[in-house]
Amino acid sequence: MTSSQITTESGDRQNVFPVEAKPELIENYSTYIEEAEKANGRWAMIGFIALIGAYLATGQIIPGIF
Repeated sequence: MTSSQITTESGDRQNVFPVEAKPELIENYSTYIEEAEKANGRWAMIGFIALIGAYLATGQIIPGIF
């Protein structure tokens, strides 16, 4: 069983440090760009729908500002 913390003692203090995660090397980035573009487009569509909903509900483009 491995501990998730490293403990050191110096004088009258006790220091607790987290164990660093080992980096993972991902060999296959073939679909990363396409997936990032899809996610970005979906968030943009959600933002646009929220903008339209806020305008319809309040009559202001940005409620409280415009």
